[in-house]
Amino acid sequence: MELIQKKRDGGRLSREELEFLIQGYVRGEIPDYQMAAWAMAVYFQGMEPEEITDLTLIMAGSGDTLDLSGIRGVKVDKHSTGGVADTTTLVLAPLVASAGVPVAKMSGRGLGHTGGTVDKLESIPGYRTALSPQEFIDQVNRIGVGVVGQTGELAPADKLLYALRDVTATIESIPLIASSIMSKKIAAGADGFVLDVKVGSGAFMKEEEQAVAMAKAMVQIGTLAGKATVALVTDMNEPLGRCIGNALEVKEAILTLQGQGPAHLTELCLQLGTEMLLLAGAAAQAGEARAKLEESLFSGAALEKFKEWVAAQGGDARVAEDLSLLPQARHRASLKAPRAGYIQGIDPLALGLAAMHLGAGRETKDSTIDLAVGIELKVRSGDYVEAGADLAEIYANDQGRLEAAFQEALAAFALGGEKPPARPLVYRKITAEDV
Repeated sequence: MELIQKKRDGGRLSREELEFLIQGYVRGEIPDYQMAAWAMAVYFQGMEPEEITDLTLIMAGSGDTLDLSGIRGVKVDKHSTGGVADTTTLVLAPLVASAGVPVAKMSGRGLGHTGGTVDKLESIPGYRTALSPQEFIDQVNRIGVGVVGQTGELAPADKLLYALRDVTATIESIPLIASSIMSKKIAAGADGFVLDVKVGSGAFMKEEEQAVAMAKAMVQIGTLAGKATVALVTDMNEPLGRCIGNALEVKEAILTLQGQGPAHLTELCLQLGTEMLLLAGAAAQAGEARAKLEESLFSGAALEKFKEWVAAQGGDARVAEDLSLLPQARHRASLKAPRAGYIQGIDPLALGLAAMHLGAGRETKDSTIDLAVGIELKVRSGDYVEAGADLAEIYANDQGRLEAAFQEALAAFALGGEKPPARPLVYRKITAEDV
């Protein structure tokens, strides 16, 4: 009770006090109602930077941790706060590895309208998302890249606290969100982090000011925890790529590695990859890092690394040459423009939810994913379309779901008479110097 009161009144809890609180909660000695009161006090009073870092490290150490010291080189992880048609990991992992930086990544499954990397990878026939820690380390040392699902019990304190926050209206607290994300990242063993903090209608953070505050909080945690950390605040006011859905996003990642990907997805991968190379010490300056990545991408080296990676984890590497080997939907329908005009906007949340209702995402954590279904966009904001032009292609395995998603998806497109102003892809870069 004294600790709840201290935080309620704006005080800072010490490392020992936070350990007492979090460890007691994990052991079941502190009840939900007291932790809920503490979370609400944090929601209103906030936390000091060192206090947030202490909380993060305590949560990171509350369960299993992954020791990646057996992997040669500097291991840099990329984390996205979640968006729509965000296929960057599937492109970045082989791209960065082909430029000489090891990528050892643990990824999660999707929930709600944002896709999970593990779900996407499972649309590749045979791909194993579960490896033992030693298999994982050996693979990364051998070929430079490995992406697996979360193993063991990473940061169980965070899992308990998140579930409590979800039902007590305390989700929207930057200290608690930042510590939640970073506790799992630190437990996963990387030496440094490149954070992709999304902002816009399809992101958790709707306003740039919020997203910058979140990025600063996470960079501060990483820096105080002794991990090199940088964040990019990036646009999620429309889908990043063209494809929404698991097998469709794998297809798009492969096309991007073939040099045929959407401009925005390719550009963001190059920018995030540049930051990863810089943190790993594989380049002295941004221009050198980007040149290395472009060489790997356009020479085909990144695509070859993708094949090597997929094969190493039991997957059918032929998908890189034959996209028909990916799961295929039984039904498809073209979404047509109801009239001529400029695309004023494409609502990523509406499309993400439409794809989820098709079966591409999970409405609850127990929902079953349909790997084949989803939406493929044919236009971007600023494009001019004639009446009847294709806006998108809908892929479904259930005719009833197709019809419902069709109407949802159509409502995501806004048409107007004037070309809208272009938005930046990257709004801000946040480094340790900014915090």
